[in-house]
Amino acid sequence: MEQSNIPLAERLRPQTLDDYVGQQHLVGENAVLRRMVEGDKLSSFILWGPPGVGKTTLARIIANRQNRKFYTLSAVNAGVKDVREVIEDARRQRFFSTPNPILFIDEIHRFSKSQQDSLLGAVEHGTVTLIGATTENPSFEVISPLLSRCQVYVLKSLEVDDLKKLLERAVTTDSYLKQRQFNIEETEALFRFSGGDARKLLNILEIVVSSFDSDDAITINNSIVTERLQENIALYDKNGEQHYDIISAFIKSMRGSDPNAAVYWLARMIEGGEDPLFIARRMVILAAEDVGLANPNALLMAQACFDAVKVIGMPEGRIVMAQCAVYLATSPKSNASYLAVEAAIAQVRQSGDLPVPLHLRNAPTKLMKDLGYHKGYKYAHDYQNNFVDLDYLPEKIARTTFYVPGDSPKEREIRARMEQLWKGKYR
Repeated sequence: MEQSNIPLAERLRPQTLDDYVGQQHLVGENAVLRRMVEGDKLSSFILWGPPGVGKTTLARIIANRQNRKFYTLSAVNAGVKDVREVIEDARRQRFFSTPNPILFIDEIHRFSKSQQDSLLGAVEHGTVTLIGATTENPSFEVISPLLSRCQVYVLKSLEVDDLKKLLERAVTTDSYLKQRQFNIEETEALFRFSGGDARKLLNILEIVVSSFDSDDAITINNSIVTERLQENIALYDKNGEQHYDIISAFIKSMRGSDPNAAVYWLARMIEGGEDPLFIARRMVILAAEDVGLANPNALLMAQACFDAVKVIGMPEGRIVMAQCAVYLATSPKSNASYLAVEAAIAQVRQSGDLPVPLHLRNAPTKLMKDLGYHKGYKYAHDYQNNFVDLDYLPEKIARTTFYVPGDSPKEREIRARMEQLWKGKYR
């Protein structure tokens, strides 16, 4: 009994929406994508979600269901020439009674502006129906003219119930696995290591199965899964599936003020072919979230890094990113601004739309002035030290403290200034 050379994830790839696991908010009964597909009213859209949740599979199911020609390009290795060739081929095959073909672009966030521009006319005129797949926020990565012509659908990591269905389907329907005997004692480690990624789950299952002799019963429990993965970590991480683990290690190393670890994880991402703008963008976020006002220049440095990498590209961009990563790692840290906005958002959700105090409202008309709008407002620059003691919060939450300065030298200065100005108003 020989195991197939075709990966298990490919053998179990669903062919219909009814076989598709997860994303019921999109493909469940009466859900938006199912209605679009079954109503033959397909328009261009982008699928945004983490790896292994079924973006490519969903695109193929839709193409098969509508009996349309299906073109597929990967933004990793396709250029403008490839896009134009596909569009020209689609144009030649277009007839009045034939539905326009589907062009599926995997990792569309990696397409440059010129590559995305080359799609615009074909999408706008209906030469192709575009389905894009991305792990990154399309608002940042897809040009506005193209994004305005596409609906964005968000796919979620698979839930435990979804993973259970996949596991059950694998051991009972796969032509190879259904001939084996399984003793499934525990699934916690199996599901935890998969991280809501169907492809990871099936890869791990294959690794575990391959570790048993062909005539032995296969036991699945937490210790066996953990042990087999540690022995086969390179196989487990094939195709760069530790994308999120490594960026997490990179962020945590900078947050933890370890420049050596930060540069190491940066190097891992560079060697693994990670999108440099993804790395640079995460450093911009960290500069605001974790360094903050302890070193206000950190955000300027991170933004300059992002702009520089965008302009010069790789491989030179690695030098700029390394400098930024070291700078952020060695900067003093404060998450006070992040905690402040989170506390303020929580207050807004709790208290609702509190009225703006009359003295803070704009009064462009006489009626508004008669109603008291702007009355009592004092222009801070007319007073000593450009400050006047005035209430700026709604009355119901007056004196609520959201921003609490950290203990870095810079924020100790901020704390002293705020205490001098407000004289204990905020505690």
